[in-house]
Amino acid sequence: MIHFDKKNQIFHLSNQQVSYVIQIEEGGNLAHLYFGKQLNQYSGHYRYPRFDRSFSPNPAGSTDRLFSLDTLMLEFPGNGFGDFREAAYDIQQANGSHSAHFMYHSHEISHGKPALAGLPQTYGETKEIETLQITLRDDIAALELILTYSLFADTPAIIRSSMLKNHSSETIVIRQLASQSLDFSNRPFELIQLNGAWAKERQITREVVQTGIKKLDSKRGASSHQQNPFVVLADPTTTEFTGECYGFSLLYSGNHETVIEKDPYGQTRVIMGINSYRFAWNLDPEESFQAPEVVTVFSDQGLNQMSQTYHRFYDRHLIRGKHKLAERPTLINNWEATYFDFNEEKLEQIVDEAKALGIELFVLDDGWFGARENDLTSLGDWYENKGKLASGLRGFAEKVHQKGLKFGLWLEPEMISEASELYRQHPDWVLKVPGRPPALSRSQWVLDFSRADVRNHLLARLTAIFEEVPIDYIKWDMNRNMTDVYSLLLEPTQQGEVFHRYMLGLYDFLEQLTTAYPNILFEGCSGGGGRFDAGFLYYMPQIWTSDNTDAIARLKIQYGTSLSYPTSSMGSHVSAVPNHQTGRMTDLAIRGNVAMSGVLGYELDLTSLSPEEKQAIKEQVAFYKTHRRLFQYGTFVRLLSPFEGNDTAWMYVSEDKQEAIVFYFRVLTEASAPLVTLKLAGLEADLLYRMGETEIGGDELMQMGFYIDPALSGDYATQMFHLTAVNNL
Repeated sequence: MIHFDKKNQIFHLSNQQVSYVIQIEEGGNLAHLYFGKQLNQYSGHYRYPRFDRSFSPNPAGSTDRLFSLDTLMLEFPGNGFGDFREAAYDIQQANGSHSAHFMYHSHEISHGKPALAGLPQTYGETKEIETLQITLRDDIAALELILTYSLFADTPAIIRSSMLKNHSSETIVIRQLASQSLDFSNRPFELIQLNGAWAKERQITREVVQTGIKKLDSKRGASSHQQNPFVVLADPTTTEFTGECYGFSLLYSGNHETVIEKDPYGQTRVIMGINSYRFAWNLDPEESFQAPEVVTVFSDQGLNQMSQTYHRFYDRHLIRGKHKLAERPTLINNWEATYFDFNEEKLEQIVDEAKALGIELFVLDDGWFGARENDLTSLGDWYENKGKLASGLRGFAEKVHQKGLKFGLWLEPEMISEASELYRQHPDWVLKVPGRPPALSRSQWVLDFSRADVRNHLLARLTAIFEEVPIDYIKWDMNRNMTDVYSLLLEPTQQGEVFHRYMLGLYDFLEQLTTAYPNILFEGCSGGGGRFDAGFLYYMPQIWTSDNTDAIARLKIQYGTSLSYPTSSMGSHVSAVPNHQTGRMTDLAIRGNVAMSGVLGYELDLTSLSPEEKQAIKEQVAFYKTHRRLFQYGTFVRLLSPFEGNDTAWMYVSEDKQEAIVFYFRVLTEASAPLVTLKLAGLEADLLYRMGETEIGGDELMQMGFYIDPALSGDYATQMFHLTAVNNL
């Protein structure tokens, strides 16, 4: 899949779906030529034209005024030597200069994919992957930059990362090292980004890429509710089903940065990686620094094709272990039913109701540990609150198992309360600046996960619980972002490393924990969707999509999330009404249909429901379990966007296209409304499908569509359509 034309100095990475072309230009500068639909063979004709651009300098040692790095499409750009655009790296030398100019030195093409030590990463069978590693050198500074490109045989994507090695005799400081940079020739683009806030995560913004620089980032110590580490560049005419687009997804859960620059000549550059904000990594002689991976996907058939590539790829090549492609259980979480005010009797009543309704997993949320009766105390004290459960935590978990349900537990190990035994014993374990009182958020501080002693203590505490209590599921929460980012264990010159050392420490911790307890299903959470990123999916195959469980708000949240992340990863619950976040009243039908569009769960007091409501939930659970594989691993297709109108629709299609389930949602009703025609997608055109009492051809359903029932009444209305193939037309 990867070929090097030695004569023309060209790398051509290609499978049956995409091609990626790089050329070694004069002086050893690495130029980007093409990324897009597969080329059978590259002729070499697309070399960047040579002509004089005024005020664009020529490379050092060159007298050719027709060649400048200021305009060339570069593979991994720096600056200070002729390229004035945004750079992918910034390295401070021991003499104070920031000059580093990397030239081609060598390359290696191999089968398989090298491991990234200590970081989340995609993986696969050696026979299905080829990898190109290009080594660039700055001989004056004695630095080596290794660019890694991996290509999977069945995926229209390039997986990239970078590594810097210091072969000098002095310590250097990395101020920035991006994971990837990609230059595009003159063409119009629109940028699609996922921004938001708590309870309003991953909202889609689509905007024209204008001349100038746009930066999207998180400085919060987490990937954040505010800006997801995922963007799309799309042709202006690209829709869900047509047109070219490029997705960029960073496998990292901390501070991230994406820079989009359109230069005066219409060329667009996208740089993605760890945020350069307050980043300063001391790299000693003969040490190396590894940047995270970026998965860049190309689609020539619209946004749906791009998303389906990500879904399939992450389900098969990112999520690991027992839970890879495994069906996720339906659950009941007691949080919105009881908050902190629970006892064993109340919880048992909820468990009994859950059993009767067919729910498979009971999750005990916050309040079971330390002296925790509210959110002011006890984070860090990971031992049982002895007065809370009459049978004790183990006894209650065993009761849940005896009743035929699995048992899950909520944790927030990265945080600490001032009112805790752990803080009284180890106040130095908190992230805080000497001589300054640290800022509180949600009455808690952040533990310094860059410290091995902190991690070792917490690992021992959690291991004691996991060995004592039969646990099937863990909800791993993080309910504040980082302030006062200073580690008391590190030298003053190392404080620019704390954000990243925290993430490396957390990843190491999670690797140990999930390896030791492979049967536990871990669900990530950060105040809901504040750390919903591809990096976390490597350790936790399921993530709580948002604390906002309102079905109408979830239409946009889940639609936006689906741009990159698979349904199997999206925790989605039916909660009580009025909704605890929005106060909105919706019926069980729309709450159920939205929640079934992810990993179905319930978060309400089952004991307070009417017999009719219980029957409706029982039917929802039974239907979901029957079609769970389709919901969690079928091909997900977006049909109507909640960001574009009053109507939302999406569907799931089985791999063999013998079955499909379609959901339609309407937010507000209106008098004398126009009829809505819903056209489906992803079916087999030559198959006949039964939908209700009618048999309709796949071609007809996709090309003509069908009318949504005009008798559908009221605000917040929904319909579900179940299609099964009958025979060939």
